[in-house]
Amino acid sequence: MSYQKLKGRIIEKFGSQEQFASHLSISNQTLSKKMNGRSGFSQADMIKWCRALDIDIKDVGLYFFWDKSSKI
Repeated sequence: MSYQKLKGRIIEKFGSQEQFASHLSISNQTLSKKMNGRSGFSQADMIKWCRALDIDIKDVGLYFFWDKSSKI
């Protein structure tokens, strides 16, 4: 999975992944593991992240399930 769009939204809304992790009350290490595919996202994570990033729930696939080989 590619989280490039998600990373871009984090920077756009919070300025850095560290600031976003702080907002979510998780460690930067935990956020990094999720963003690098070493730890998964729960449904609760996705909902919480979407709310924090002002992502419409209908767009969740664009941010959390984008396969690098997918074509638009």
